[in-house]
Amino acid sequence: MNTTELAAALKKERLGAYARLRGGFPIPLSGAVYWLALAGLGFVLPMQSWFMAALFGTGAIFPLALLFAKLFKNNFMKDKQVLSSLLIPAFISMLLFWPMLVAAMQIAPELAILILAIGLSIHWPVIGWMYGRTALFSAHSIMRALVAFAIWTMMPEARMTLLPLSVSLIYFATVLVILVDSARLRAKPAAG
Repeated sequence: MNTTELAAALKKERLGAYARLRGGFPIPLSGAVYWLALAGLGFVLPMQSWFMAALFGTGAIFPLALLFAKLFKNNFMKDKQVLSSLLIPAFISMLLFWPMLVAAMQIAPELAILILAIGLSIHWPVIGWMYGRTALFSAHSIMRALVAFAIWTMMPEARMTLLPLSVSLIYFATVLVILVDSARLRAKPAAG
C-alpha cells in the first residue's frame, strides 16, 4: 500500500467513524448543558462559588455524555477506531491549561473564566481531524475563543452569565451541524 492509498483508507476510516458515531454528539451536547448550567448559576452565585461549581462541574461532563449516549443509543465508548490512541495525547494537550487556570484563580479570578472557556476546547481540532471534519470542529474552538474573548473584554459584567451562555449556544449550534452533516454523510452510501 503506498502513501496515497494509505491516506485514502485512513480518510475512509475517519469519515466512517464520524458517520457511525454521529460525530460523537453526546459529548458536545453534555458540554452545552454544562455551560448552560453555569450561565444560570452566574445569576445567583457569587464569583468564588460560581467558579467552584465550574471547576467541580467539569467532572460531570463525561458522565453526562455517557448518559446522553445511552439515551440516544450512541455507544461511542464501545466503537473501535484505528485512531483511538490519538485521544490520549489530545486530552493531555487540553489538560495542560489547568496550571494556568489555577494560577489565574489565585491572582486574577475573572481571567480564569476566559481560560476555562477556551481551555476546555483545545482538543477540538484534533478530535475533528480524527473524524475527518477538522474545519467543523476547529470552527467550534475558534468561534468559542473569539466570542468568549469579546464578551470577557467588552462586557465584564457578563463574564459569569452571557459568556457561559454563548459557549453553550455555540455548543448547541455545533451539535446541530454535526447531526445534520453526519446524517448527510450516512445517507451518501444509500444514495450512491
